[in-house]
Amino acid sequence: MEVPVSAGPSTHSALRHVLGHLLTPLLMCIGMGLAYLGAFHAPAPHDLRVDVVGSGPTAQVLAQTLQDEGAGALDVRTVADRATAVTSLREQGSFGAYIPGEKPELIVASASSDTSAMAVEKVFTKVAAAQDAPLKVTDVAPVASGDPTGQGVFFLLVALSIGAYASVAVIGGAGAALPMKIRALLAAAMSLVVSLIGALFAGPVFHLVDQGLGGVWAMSWLYAAGILLVGVGLHTFLRRWTTLGVMVLFVMLNFTSSGGIYRPELQPGFFGALHAFWNGAGFVEGVRSHVYFGGHALGGHVLVLTLWFLAGAALVVAAGAVEARRNRASEVGGNTVVAAGKKARITEGIEKGTERETDGGMVGETGEETEAEMEEAVAV
Repeated sequence: MEVPVSAGPSTHSALRHVLGHLLTPLLMCIGMGLAYLGAFHAPAPHDLRVDVVGSGPTAQVLAQTLQDEGAGALDVRTVADRATAVTSLREQGSFGAYIPGEKPELIVASASSDTSAMAVEKVFTKVAAAQDAPLKVTDVAPVASGDPTGQGVFFLLVALSIGAYASVAVIGGAGAALPMKIRALLAAAMSLVVSLIGALFAGPVFHLVDQGLGGVWAMSWLYAAGILLVGVGLHTFLRRWTTLGVMVLFVMLNFTSSGGIYRPELQPGFFGALHAFWNGAGFVEGVRSHVYFGGHALGGHVLVLTLWFLAGAALVVAAGAVEARRNRASEVGGNTVVAAGKKARITEGIEKGTERETDGGMVGETGEETEAEMEEAVAV
């Protein structure tokens, strides 16, 4: 005779536990969809700066026509000569310069953004076709031979980010019992290792850059260290939600606003606004400036990375202070319990009851720590 087995309290508790943890991947799914599709699903130029070379009425009329027909897609100006247009491109002040005439020429700087250069070329191919003339395209800042699409720096950013924020999960989960100083030292060490791996990828392995590898490594370290310090500091406050929080900061909002695939001129305004101060944009634009544009505006990009690093250091200091306060409070509470236990040890029954109560507290505390660590590991 079969005896029906009913789901006891432990089954309900386990089910509630699993359902609670399934909230994290659902939030990740929603966040990734909103971020990536919102940033990349329909790139379209807006206020894309281009130049028309020439000072005569023909150039003025062409520039005004493009401005009017673009309806906000282009920001067209005229420059006096070719040299001025090239200087603007090499300082990333514009994304294309059109020289009208019997043999029209378009000048671009693909290292600034290959997708922006393609958008500009599409516009002026139509202009030249209307004149029944073939368009000559000149690239004054081409990308390295090992990075023909110009997007290798973005994928280097992805590798550095994954290495850094996955290390945050391990240090926060498996190393939660370690003092904050040791965790901060582990974060510094891991940022160095991750940045060296990134430098190997950028140089000898894939040849993403032809020069300036030392500067690329330095920015890689500053970028990875910022992520690790921010993540380790946040773990004290967010606990089991740290991985999700770090993913929002350094994947969802970071990759989409970095400019590695599309620059802000091809994205919705929200991501363009983040591009001005987010650390991924600081890294991508910093590497471009250092490697391809003679260090123009490099200081601003390094400043962005430095501010994120300092914010992470401040979070680590704050987290250390909070943990020290929690430890002091825990020690006071523990001493109180011990004193009460000594006074209560009158009979054997009371002594056993106290022992069971203490064991239960330890199990609950261990269970909570295990739960947090499991959440970190599953998310990674």
